[in-house]
Amino acid sequence: MHDPSALGERRFGRVNWLGLYTLAQRETRRFLSVWTQTILAPLVTAGLFILIFSIAIGPGRPDVMGVPFLTFLAPGILTMTVIQNAFANTSSSVMIAKVQGNIVDTLMPPLSAVEILLGYLAGGVARGVLVALAITCGMALVLGVVPHHPVLALVFIALGSVFMGALGLVAAIFATKFDQMAAITNFIVTPLAFLSGTFYSVQALPPVLNVITHINPVFYLIDGVRFSVIGVSDSSPVLGFTICFLATLAVCALVWRMLQSGYRLKV
Repeated sequence: MHDPSALGERRFGRVNWLGLYTLAQRETRRFLSVWTQTILAPLVTAGLFILIFSIAIGPGRPDVMGVPFLTFLAPGILTMTVIQNAFANTSSSVMIAKVQGNIVDTLMPPLSAVEILLGYLAGGVARGVLVALAITCGMALVLGVVPHHPVLALVFIALGSVFMGALGLVAAIFATKFDQMAAITNFIVTPLAFLSGTFYSVQALPPVLNVITHINPVFYLIDGVRFSVIGVSDSSPVLGFTICFLATLAVCALVWRMLQSGYRLKV
């Protein structure tokens, strides 16, 4: 007769809920323990962007898409800050674990590739949402900008955090040292965030750059949040959500395959 307590038997059902919860809790506590760097610093950075643009451009700047320039700018800075922090949360966690050699602490427990993926993404999403809430409160107090569609804004923020969190996992798994991680951040992630309509409407771009921008999934994230916050956008929010959702699925599938195969998980 089969002994259910035999060594190696998976005795917690189809999903290791306790293991998944523990990993998610670890990733969340990791950034909360240094909240001045992970929550407060992004808020200050976003405020500096607003201040610098306000001083540099001045009150004479014409409206953009029918709204004041700083009002138009705020959702873009919000989204850019959120996705950069979601990327940093997952990428730094895996990269540090690989370099220090304690990635085995995550690989040894009875966690499937999907459970590891979800655990890491939980931390990235939590950090992204908390940063978004902090900046949204700041926008409301300083600029008087309150989201028109708060639920839709939360959906795009969460989707963007998952997308960039998964992209952070891809980068950290692929990289074998901090120099490679820095190169990925500087030459891929930063251009994706800055060249996606954060500071301008794509209607002002030349035709070629307009087409290139519409290929960038981050453009649709920023545009979706902008519509949710101030009610104007360069493209359809439904189209934007669809493209972002499909891009997120593709990146998550890639991470799952990397985790399942063990690709570059030990340095």
